[in-house]
Amino acid sequence: MKRSTQPRIPTMPSAKSPAQWVDPLIDSASSRWIFFSSACRPFALVNLSPDTDIAGAWGSSYLYHSETICGFSHVHAWQLAAVLVMPVCGDHAGGPDVEAYRSRFTHADEVCEAGYHAVSLLDHGVRAELTSTARVGVHRYTFAAEGDATVLLNLGGELGPCTMSGAFVELVGERELAGYVVNAPTRRRPKEAVIHFVVQFSKPLAGFDGWQGENRVADGVVEGRDAGCRARFQVAAGEQLVVKVAISYCSVENARLNLAAECDHWDFDRVRAESQADWDQALGRIEIEGAEDRHHTKLYTDLWHSLLGRRLVSDVNGQYMDRTGPEPIVRRVPLDETGRPAYHHFNSDAFWGAQWTLNTLWTLVCPDHVREMVNCLLDHYRNGGLIPRGPSGGNYTFVMTGASSTPFVVAAYMHGIGGFDAELAYEGLRKNHFPGGLMSKAGYEHDTCIGGGIEHYIEHGFAPDGRKQVAFHVKGAGQTLEYAYQDWCLAQFALALGKQDDYELFMERAGNYRNLFDQETGFIRPRLGDGSWLTPFDPFSEEGFVEANAWQDTWFVPHDLPGLAQLFGGADAAASKLNQAFEMAAPANFAAQKQGGHGPVPINYGNQPSTQTAHVFNYFGKPWLSQKWARAVKEQTQGGTSPDLGYRGDEDQGLMGSLGVLLAIGLFQMKGGADQDPIYEITSPAFERVTIHLDGGDFVISAMNQGQGNIYIQSAELDGKPLERCWIRRSELVGGGTLRLLLGLQPNCAWGSAPELAPPAMSALAVEPAGRA
Repeated sequence: MKRSTQPRIPTMPSAKSPAQWVDPLIDSASSRWIFFSSACRPFALVNLSPDTDIAGAWGSSYLYHSETICGFSHVHAWQLAAVLVMPVCGDHAGGPDVEAYRSRFTHADEVCEAGYHAVSLLDHGVRAELTSTARVGVHRYTFAAEGDATVLLNLGGELGPCTMSGAFVELVGERELAGYVVNAPTRRRPKEAVIHFVVQFSKPLAGFDGWQGENRVADGVVEGRDAGCRARFQVAAGEQLVVKVAISYCSVENARLNLAAECDHWDFDRVRAESQADWDQALGRIEIEGAEDRHHTKLYTDLWHSLLGRRLVSDVNGQYMDRTGPEPIVRRVPLDETGRPAYHHFNSDAFWGAQWTLNTLWTLVCPDHVREMVNCLLDHYRNGGLIPRGPSGGNYTFVMTGASSTPFVVAAYMHGIGGFDAELAYEGLRKNHFPGGLMSKAGYEHDTCIGGGIEHYIEHGFAPDGRKQVAFHVKGAGQTLEYAYQDWCLAQFALALGKQDDYELFMERAGNYRNLFDQETGFIRPRLGDGSWLTPFDPFSEEGFVEANAWQDTWFVPHDLPGLAQLFGGADAAASKLNQAFEMAAPANFAAQKQGGHGPVPINYGNQPSTQTAHVFNYFGKPWLSQKWARAVKEQTQGGTSPDLGYRGDEDQGLMGSLGVLLAIGLFQMKGGADQDPIYEITSPAFERVTIHLDGGDFVISAMNQGQGNIYIQSAELDGKPLERCWIRRSELVGGGTLRLLLGLQPNCAWGSAPELAPPAMSALAVEPAGRA
């Protein structure tokens, strides 16, 4: 992938490089198809790793406690999967049933790193090593015995969330195979996706044949459903075979072009070293000092996940597949003055929740990627008429709810990330906030515009509950809260572009959250279409809320928390209730049951809707409570470093990894970075020193007296001057500087708590701060 000029990353003082701290096995015991990708580059098209379980979107890919492996897949992307490869020592017939060639493996000699994975296939007599470039998976197999060896390619059946509805593979010369697999439509991706591949071997084949269902095929071409093939070799004991698998969503010719551009040699160790260097460069944007090893491991693993999940789908020549219309079209991004692609296209789950995770972290550590992603979203608007929530294989998916891409695009603009058409972006985002746009559609609502409830929201100020469940997540209260925040974000964009009438329109809509606050219960409460409250009402019920409940979603007013406090009767009352919620949630480690319901707890850091709540206290004049609970969440919810613990929920393509980084370095953006000159709220970092290498200079966070329970900020200085507020602006950070924090064991209730120093919001904090809550 093309890279722009990066700031110089100095050598780390630790004996380990950033990539060497990464542990991909963290939280891998309960995986998801898109979660685990060990032998992978940042944001890469190829996501190569071992598969222990291949059925379904959940509980699939690599599961740590599984005892067998069925192969190595090259695409572990949102609603996409492809090319399962398995080496065998001996003459194995293969076939459509992968259970026939599973092999035991052991963690004793397993090596799993950022960009590299090695396992021994005990039943097949093969040591398998994996690494990759951005678009090419590279395997090295060491065979234990002399004689026959077989490499199986299973191109059929079920692979993760996808069913392979067809395939084609042919022998091309004595060292190459080429073909494609067809991912059938899914409930979430309504159109098929075709994934092309080229496989090259480091030595000539001794034989080639395959299968289509239960039928054997021996004429050099295999095609159809439930198809696959085998490449046979003669090997010496200890001989190594290198296999390269290039992928393209456009054509076999482009797969071959990707291979030639990225890996025109057979040096496996070179690719592995280049992969680690790639990760060191990407992860090295944040440098840390002074903490236990587990904190280093977790931070760089979190950062690794944040730079991993959203996958490349365009080729080295800039071509990508557009499936937004009735027929697929191969298109090309603009080329720069050197003839290279000006940006790339990506496959992505929703930006739902990105306002508190990716928005903040990516604009700090990979602003060029933000620019690329925004341009990718705008191409979807040019091609298909909508800026998507989460594209998959050139398809719209309408994943989750609302216009979740609005905060992301607005944050990019507010952080000074140029290189995209701001007027076109505003046009596309504005369309999404009206009937016919994303706010018309509930989750995975492909063919209608009913489930969003936007018409009722515009006319009456809220999306109603009690509607027909025409799609996923027809949840009026949750939708209303999202719409109000997203309207506020769009209002900021309108103001920045001089669109005063739109600014006033969307600012008025941004106050619609007030229409759902029930003074009697003290919660955001769903309303029916006639305006009556949903009855009976249980604040732990998920009814009316999108993967949340009233306890959790009542605080989903990031743009106007002082206004929310007024509804409670003041900041003290609001803070007291939120503090109660944290105390209630602490025994459950602030998380609902992993991959289960979202309602049993009042605060759920295992899913996106609650990920801002610890920082809400900063807006209620009680920053010491933000410091307390942010650190508690970091330790209890996100502190695990074992295969069984790490996120206590769905990591969701970098969303929870990003959150972990922000909690560890002590910076957060309540409004998702969509405000004018965006602000960062401050909590205490988990390290003595954090250096963020920005394009404009290094920004250093220095924590004196860090450790031993000293989580409370006693005083602060910014660039040598006293800082009395619990937040800073982007303009104070982007050019570099130093934030010095003095930490202590007891809270300093005076620091950062004065109403006139509260973080800016739609309404002003209008109450005097009280003592400790």
